[in-house]
Amino acid sequence: MFYTVQGAPLYCYTGDKPFDASRSTVVLIHGVLGDHSVWIWQSRHLANHGFNVLAVDLPGHGRSGGEAPGSVEQAAETIAALLDAVGCPKAALVGHSWGSLIALEAAGRLKDRVSHLVLVGTAFPMKVSPALIEASQSDPEQALKMINVFSRSTLASPTGAGFWVYGANMALGRKVLRGNRSVNVFHRGFVACDRYAGGLQAIAAIECPVLFVLGRLDQMTPPKAAQALIEAARGAGKRVAVERLDVGHHQMTEAPDATLAALLAFLRQA
Repeated sequence: MFYTVQGAPLYCYTGDKPFDASRSTVVLIHGVLGDHSVWIWQSRHLANHGFNVLAVDLPGHGRSGGEAPGSVEQAAETIAALLDAVGCPKAALVGHSWGSLIALEAAGRLKDRVSHLVLVGTAFPMKVSPALIEASQSDPEQALKMINVFSRSTLASPTGAGFWVYGANMALGRKVLRGNRSVNVFHRGFVACDRYAGGLQAIAAIECPVLFVLGRLDQMTPPKAAQALIEAARGAGKRVAVERLDVGHHQMTEAPDATLAALLAFLRQA
């Protein structure tokens, strides 16, 4: 479904369900070179089990128009504008990797309009190797191969025989990159992650419980890289849950059922 957000069409996968104000709403935010499809296993289930789902294509990504965000803060403004456009007074925010920083920043700004915050494959600071940032601009294909090797703990998905998660993510990355001819969304997303400095202030400002879903085998955002956020949240008196899965950086496809179970258990808590 398309919504007009900040003057441009923004695509959200809804599970083919109309928005129902009586239901709880979940906004799912992808990472660098992703789109709504990275959440397909979880979003389809949520949409068919009592939740409004808004799995976004960020501006300039996938089916969405508009200018690709150049910072976490800019993307967080889009999430806030989406809630206004839909007429949603309150939502849970779920983000993966770069999307986790966007969800975090948006939750810090929106405060009581966010019911739950879920940070999947997160880190703060989320520093990116200068060599990888450079390669994302000068040789995107090689950089895409690099991050897919480091991101994965398995080449096969438990969702079914024949589903090659490495190949699928390579194809998605190429599609998203080539879908925007005006700007290199790969490089822009990495720079946004690397430069984001507001994580500790945002985690202190949130007014909702927070769940961290981390991959023990994650080489892109190792679990220890989330510790500063976890400690800051606990130190600020937030209700914090941590789920550690025996997978790499793509929890949603490497452990789809476990990731969904963690989301459901958390979202069903008042």
